[in-house]
Amino acid sequence: MPSIRGAGVAALLAAGGLLASPVAVAAAPVPAAVAQAQDALQGTVNFRDLGGYRTVSHARVRPGRVFRTDALNRTTDADLGALARLGVRAVVDFRTPGEVAGDGADRLPPGLAVTARPISDAGMYAAVNAAIGSKDPAKQEAVLGGVRGAEIMRALYRTFVSDAGSRAAFGRTLRDLADRSSTPLVFHCTSGKDRTGWMSYLLLHALGVPDSTARYDYLLSNQYRQDADAATRAQLKAAGYMQDPELLVPIQEVRPDYLDAALDQVRRSYGTLDRYLRVGLGVDARTQARLRHDLLVR
Repeated sequence: MPSIRGAGVAALLAAGGLLASPVAVAAAPVPAAVAQAQDALQGTVNFRDLGGYRTVSHARVRPGRVFRTDALNRTTDADLGALARLGVRAVVDFRTPGEVAGDGADRLPPGLAVTARPISDAGMYAAVNAAIGSKDPAKQEAVLGGVRGAEIMRALYRTFVSDAGSRAAFGRTLRDLADRSSTPLVFHCTSGKDRTGWMSYLLLHALGVPDSTARYDYLLSNQYRQDADAATRAQLKAAGYMQDPELLVPIQEVRPDYLDAALDQVRRSYGTLDRYLRVGLGVDARTQARLRHDLLVR
């Protein structure tokens, strides 16, 4: 496949991956830790600290302990120094082997190893890249046109709950976060919005952060990815890959109904989100107590 700026379609999508006309995020102050972390790395566009959010009990998520991001395969030398200064002890990569092969492995400071914990994307990555790589508008319309893109995303989010391998990866990461020796910890997927977004939502819920705040954090990906995603769409069109890159809109943005699809599957399979955490992910009351003890400050 021809390259664009030295990268294949897969790498190009990983660098952009989202839409530049994002779902609106309700007006609310972004915690200082989130805003500061956004500027910490040059080779990412969605790197942020989950610290600073308030819980229902008026505690605050401790800054500098948990970071969410898009892939770390484009980190610069300066980024390696920033990760070292942040004291990062663990990096969890939710990407599939195909994503890693297409986009590149994480580039990390010496001595910091990545934990590969792949979460299936239900074939979305390969299907979308194949459609784009075909340069065939009819094929792209057949895969992404109409409501099909949104249906792909809602189905993907349901697998976060229904797929045993996905549950194991999310549950293990939550248990890692409850182990003080594993933090500061960074977790990520390709664009840092879907698998990473669900992981962040679950952690914030487990810590007692209100649902409205957890949703706010989920939707922030649209805001932080905006400029890079606009450039990606323009490059795809200019290079002749897509006549209508707006077909990527449902795939590339986060939407409330995607999150709601996962939560609906939680209700169908487990009844409540707390039971999903406990039974589906193996995050028992003791683990949740450790999470709150280590990751909250009053």
